[in-house]
Amino acid sequence: MDSDLRLGGQDDEHKDFSRRSSLDDIETDGFLAKDLHSFGRDLDDEFEWSERRSHRFDIAAPRSWRRRWLSWRRPQERSEQAKVGLKRMRFCWVGIWIFIMFLALFGLYSATTLLIGLGPMLWAEPIDDFFPNWGQPGQPGEGISGYPTDFSRDVVPIPCHSHNDYWRRVPLYEAIHYGCTGVEADVWLYDGELFVGHTTASLTRNRTFRSLYTEPLERILDGQNPTTEFANASRHGVFDQDPYQTLVLLVDFKNDGDAILPVVWQQLANLRAKNYLAYSENGVRVPGPITVVATGNAPFDAVSNPIYRDIFFDAPLEMLLSPAQTQDVTLPDNAGQGMSGVDPALGGTQFTSGNSYYASINFRKSIGVVWRGQLNQKQLAKLRAQIRAAHEKGLKARYWSTPNWPIGLRNKVWRVLVREGVDYLNVDDLRGVSKGFWRGGLGGRWWW
Repeated sequence: MDSDLRLGGQDDEHKDFSRRSSLDDIETDGFLAKDLHSFGRDLDDEFEWSERRSHRFDIAAPRSWRRRWLSWRRPQERSEQAKVGLKRMRFCWVGIWIFIMFLALFGLYSATTLLIGLGPMLWAEPIDDFFPNWGQPGQPGEGISGYPTDFSRDVVPIPCHSHNDYWRRVPLYEAIHYGCTGVEADVWLYDGELFVGHTTASLTRNRTFRSLYTEPLERILDGQNPTTEFANASRHGVFDQDPYQTLVLLVDFKNDGDAILPVVWQQLANLRAKNYLAYSENGVRVPGPITVVATGNAPFDAVSNPIYRDIFFDAPLEMLLSPAQTQDVTLPDNAGQGMSGVDPALGGTQFTSGNSYYASINFRKSIGVVWRGQLNQKQLAKLRAQIRAAHEKGLKARYWSTPNWPIGLRNKVWRVLVREGVDYLNVDDLRGVSKGFWRGGLGGRWWW
């Protein structure tokens, strides 16, 4: 009952207040001009008094009364409120201009980066035409412009493996030109001949293991090992700057491994006769200009001859961490890289530097996807354990199927692999890997 009376009283007070504050009830002759400020103060006092008496003031007060009160506020208060609003507006515009400048600078940076990237496509590198006729008949330098072992002069060997080398415009030679110390040939056996190609659809009669690799290598090594009045070289490699650097010839057996192995052995006969092949005798590996490594469906039990071998095995890197097992496990023939002809019960104990050279694994399947541009701690720990296991057995660690794109991610993964001690980078972009700044030769430190 009391609350109803109070609410009713408030309504009467508001109505009475509205009547007193109406412009129609105010005598405009002199009153408004003389007492406007005092009237505003009284109105403020009335407002504060009404607000204290009821928290429902905003609901009860008529909107017309509130508009009048807001319009009759003292000029000083209105000017202060305008200053605050002006300051807020200035801060707002400053924030907007900062954001616009950031977008402009970012756009300028992106455009500059794009132009720099397109530069090599628009402007060719200048050609060094110094003494263009040097060494030609009748010109200065005739007869003295070359020397017997200048096939690979100015080429610095780097520990990279030319993945699917036969895909390149100039197989073998292009890899050597960029300094790669490993090349790869996929071979298929048909009609007693080894054809080179990634799939059977890409095979042709004239692209054979002999025409693309064994015969060119024989000619190159003959030139690098001349017999003159000054020297009688016999086991120099393909690189003039480092004649004792071996070149790895990785032969991927694509179909029947047991049938391919003797044909590969036979086609290496000329290189073997000239002592150009690395070999292992009585468990001791002797380095040479060419190191032949068998992978794919190559049978480990047939490759690992305990007396003499010059074809080494590409060991499965992950199995090196596996201890010998008690249970009997049988793998099928032609089981793929590093698994054909191996004894799973022996684990990594069966692979040594006497029967194997590479220790390889699929990076994506073993280490996993590289998220946010870097390897996590779990991936790094696994990577280090695998590389350490390979080195403890005297093998060369190699990862294939590493990221190729984006280029920045690819280069970062390369840097991590080399920093952690990987021995060969499996690469498709030979020109890209050759741009690195190498220090210390093979196995040394290198940067981008």
